Amino acid sequence: MLTFAAAVVFLIATPGPGVLSTAGIGAAYGARPGLRYLVGLFLGSNLVALAVISGLAALLLADARLRVVLLLASAGYLLYLAFKIATAGARIAFIEARREPGMIDGLALQAINPKAYAVNTTLFSGFPIFTEATLAEALVKLAIMNAIWVPLHLAWLGAGIGLRRLDLAHRTQRAINVGMAVAMLAVVGMALATLAP
Repeated sequence: MLTFAAAVVFLIATPGPGVLSTAGIGAAYGARPGLRYLVGLFLGSNLVALAVISGLAALLLADARLRVVLLLASAGYLLYLAFKIATAGARIAFIEARREPGMIDGLALQAINPKAYAVNTTLFSGFPIFTEATLAEALVKLAIMNAIWVPLHLAWLGAGIGLRRLDLAHRTQRAINVGMAVAMLAVVGMALATLAP
């Protein structure tokens, strides 16, 4: 179980779309919208885990065309979130954010987040705990994952909120938001690079 827990920490704590967008939304919009977004991410993460456990994800992702569609949808959605984060603290922006990202946004991101599927597939197909009791193993793994997932994501959200609370100069806050958006764009670039033959 300790090996599984360590794998969860390393796979979830590393910057990906979920943690980067959580920190970005915390910095750009504050605690309440960040927590709403985080609830959506949490629900989405568990739905992805259930899709992986049940085999539904494997069935759907067996089609290479669907994998490409999901990857492109994920990249497009991350671009949208990156733009919202980058322009949230700007007085001059091409488009003013009409609403703060919320629970549905977090849920939508996890549903199309390739890292969520890869992490869950790795964790649930490896690291055997109970070789004869697959349901018990899945439940224990879900409990361990959530016990680690929640504080890690709250820490990322807290880091973003902490930046916001520093009451930095507008220019500095905008630079931080743009930096977080650029980090998300780097994740998009890495994901799209997997499409190259």
